[in-house]
Amino acid sequence: MAPRDYILEKSFEELKVIVVIPTYNNAPKLEAVIQDALQYTSHILIVNDGSADETPQILKHYPKLNVLSLEQNSGKGKAMLRAFAKAIELGYQYAITMDSDGQHQAKDLEVFLDKLKADGVAMIVGARKMDEVDGVPGGSSFGHKFSNFWFRLETGKALPDTQSGYRLYPLKELENMRFFTSRYEFEIESLVRLSWKGVALHWVPIDVKYPEDRITHFRKFWDFFRISLLNSVLVIIALLWIKPRDLYIRIRRGDLKAFILNEVLQTQDSNNTIAASVGFGFFMGIFPVWGFQMLIAVALAIPLKLNKAITLIAANISIPPVIPFIIYFSFLTGGIIMGKSALPDLSSNMSLDNIADDLIQYYMGAVILAVLLGLITGIVSWILLRIFRNDTAK
Repeated sequence: MAPRDYILEKSFEELKVIVVIPTYNNAPKLEAVIQDALQYTSHILIVNDGSADETPQILKHYPKLNVLSLEQNSGKGKAMLRAFAKAIELGYQYAITMDSDGQHQAKDLEVFLDKLKADGVAMIVGARKMDEVDGVPGGSSFGHKFSNFWFRLETGKALPDTQSGYRLYPLKELENMRFFTSRYEFEIESLVRLSWKGVALHWVPIDVKYPEDRITHFRKFWDFFRISLLNSVLVIIALLWIKPRDLYIRIRRGDLKAFILNEVLQTQDSNNTIAASVGFGFFMGIFPVWGFQMLIAVALAIPLKLNKAITLIAANISIPPVIPFIIYFSFLTGGIIMGKSALPDLSSNMSLDNIADDLIQYYMGAVILAVLLGLITGIVSWILLRIFRNDTAK
């Protein structure tokens, strides 16, 4: 084969980018996809994920391309991870993934490279112009909106097309990560977890086409079920760990004074929201879940639509100097309810029954004290806000 000119070859070499095309039993479309990509670059890696059709014969026509052949079908996610590892071994820093079913067009490779040049290291997703395309499968349209909703809930960020498989991956950021998933849901997991890792997320508009004879291996029930299960797990992790962690990091890294000024004193939240945040923070600071109060407080503040910063600050009532007073008044409150003394009997005659009664007294008192103090601080905060602050929130 005579030497040929590739439209974007210089950019691919300078940026150390490779095109990764995972394929499984898509022989009727594969050759056209390869030929399309070859107009722009020779930096291509084909991953044959255990195909049982004519794919191996087609790949023999391209001896100069990088080919990774897997003996058994392992799923799109695992196939891509194997390809990324191979790309790193070959010295590449980025990988642009294209589907082998013919829906992606190689002319859009340039927009990924231009975005990478302009913005630097990032995960770049190709947002399909689905409103301009005829023949979009109903499941794809629904899944598109469904996935965008979950992604925003999990990361607090918005992308126009979180299901697109046409995207640029920063390989160095992926190198030491371990993923739960192995099939189509990998594309969702990788996007969310790179966001959690602090990798910048960008998008570029791309064209897409859905040929009538397009081959898809997406199993509508089982793959949708797996994606839904993954999203449920990611939401739980986001609420219980990622969002509290990010808030804590912001406080530690930034100027505490500026943080309080921006997030608390100059908040646009209504008086009702601020008062509720204060009351809920005090409630969680006393509620007997020692060691997890801050974490749970911030995690619950998100679905309750409270001010997370104010909630976290109020929950800090459980700092060490105050803890003895919280414990004493919890025992005192529990003792009043149960008709017992304020403090437990610490004599040598203590039994397991005594310890159980004391724990019940403490937990009952702590819960009641948490509710009472939460209500009192919330109401007092609301009154003060009404007096000293104009409520501009609608």
